[in-house]
Amino acid sequence: MGSLSIWHWLIVLLIVALVFGTKKLRNIGGDLGGAVKGFKEGMREGETPADQRELPRNGAVDVEAKEKSRSNDFR
Repeated sequence: MGSLSIWHWLIVLLIVALVFGTKKLRNIGGDLGGAVKGFKEGMREGETPADQRELPRNGAVDVEAKEKSRSNDFR
């Protein structure tokens, strides 16, 4: 068995188009393209250093509060 020629691939493509229909194949292609685009944007967002990320527009800043030790109160 050798590799498939271009004519074999065209026949397979024609059969797939007849079975699924061109509209459904177009929808699948659009969904796949949107998923790839979202994945690429997510990868770019993950590469951004923390100091270059935007702060929330409402001015809120995440701060970790530490509880004051009560051991000094008994002296």
